[in-house]
Parts: sequence; structure tokens; C-alpha cells
Amino acid sequence: MNDKAKTQGFDLRGTCAVVVGCGGLGTNAAVHLAGMGVGKLILIDDDTVDAGNLNRQFFFTNADVGKCKCSVLAARLGAFAPDVETRALRRKICAPDDLSDVQSAGVLIAAVDNIAARRVLNDFCAARNIPLVNGGVHGFFGTAYLTVPGKTPDLEAAGLLDGENRSPVSVSSAVGMIGALQAQLAAEVLRGDTHSAGRLFILDDNEIRTITIR
Repeated sequence: MNDKAKTQGFDLRGTCAVVVGCGGLGTNAAVHLAGMGVGKLILIDDDTVDAGNLNRQFFFTNADVGKCKCSVLAARLGAFAPDVETRALRRKICAPDDLSDVQSAGVLIAAVDNIAARRVLNDFCAARNIPLVNGGVHGFFGTAYLTVPGKTPDLEAAGLLDGENRSPVSVSSAVGMIGALQAQLAAEVLRGDTHSAGRLFILDDNEIRTITIR
């Protein structure tokens, strides 16, 4: 048993997680998954580091502005957790085929800021029986939701694909809490535990409450 397994009481070395979106939520989710010792971590994003987002994307610095987010994050995580196999894929998710090479993942984390990408991830995971952890933050408000195909309502049925895209106005602390919660939900799945599936976690007014989606 490795050091992390001894410390945590569980071993994730044989698992694979995919984080789609390497912004505020994605960086937080990825660092916690790496810290927990997930075996393989795949990071997907087509964007570059923006100075205006550094307040909530703490794994990037001013020196990284203009560089590929997923590549920079993969390098940092490689130094932080060298025992984790980290892979960066620079691409935009527009159709299920854009995810054809991650079909063996144990869980996908949706850390994107647009409904179109969430819909693609939702359809991809539903068709391939892959659990999906969705997260979203606006200001001090945030949500996290784990859907398991065949067991819980998907994102559309849960009402998480309604509305319009919002500008990424998010507070660093809220992003940190939701991103960490996404990592925790993903780790539960990788350990074979789905008791949190179907529960919508809502961060509002410094309180986290849950609603079970049926």
C-alpha cells in the first residue's frame, strides 16, 4: 500500500478521472484528485490563461498568461503529485466524438461555463454509462451534482441544462468549495460509492444544503 493509501484509507491508483475545463472549478477539482492519488488524470481545455481569472485559478501565475491552461496545469500537477499520470488534451468539446479517447474513464468532471458543453458531456456519459459530476458557480452561489446513468436523473432531467450562459463572475472562495466538492464526489465514485448520487448540493448564503432529485 502506498503512502496516500495508508494516510487516507483508500487506494485510487487503478482509477482514471477526466476533468473537462481547467478554469476555477477544474483547477480545484484536479488538484484534490491528484492529492488523493488518482491513477490517471486527463485534463481537457482549449483556452489560455487570462490575467483576469487568476483570482480563482490559483495554479496559474502571471507568467502563465497566454499559455494553454491544460498544459500548464498538467505540468504543475506533475510536480505536485508525480505518482499521478497526468495528460493534457487541448481541444474544444463540441460533440461526443471529441471525447472518444476517454471512454474508459471511471468518472468525468464537468467544470465548464457553457450549457452546450455540459449537454455534450451529459449525452456522452449517459450513452457510455460513465458517472458525471457537474459544478457551477456564480458569485457566492454554487451547485454540485453527481449523476450516475441508470440510477439518477441526468443533468437535463435535473434541470441543470436550463437557462442561458452566464458570464464567469465567481468568487474565489465559492469556486474553491464547489471544485473541492466535485473532487470529493468523483473520489466517492472511484471508490465504488454512489450514495451521494442524485443529490443537488447548493452553496448559498454560507450554507450548503441538498435537494434529492427524483
